[in-house]
Amino acid sequence: MSESAVNAESEFNGKVAIVTGAGGGIGRCHGAEFAKCGAKVVVNDLGGSVDGTGAGDAADAVVAEIAGFGGTVVANGASVADRDGAKSIANAHSRQWRAPRRRG
Repeated sequence: MSESAVNAESEFNGKVAIVTGAGGGIGRCHGAEFAKCGAKVVVNDLGGSVDGTGAGDAADAVVAEIAGFGGTVVANGASVADRDGAKSIANAHSRQWRAPRRRG
């Protein structure tokens, strides 16, 4: 598949893939491949060093890359190490893509 194609026929089309550590390395590759298969991707990465310290914009760079070939993607910089961070990661897709629920 070319770098600019998103496969609308894939079993992942329209599904959400949350990829932690997606700011580089194998996580980045997984995020890009899920997006190429039509998944909506939450790219999660603190952007810090490999030991988890620090912060940065690694997720934003991967989001730009995926959006560049037509993927549907959102960045999230929360930590998986605490409950609030994990909840933020899990809810990132609904804040970005889910339509509001109707009442009544």
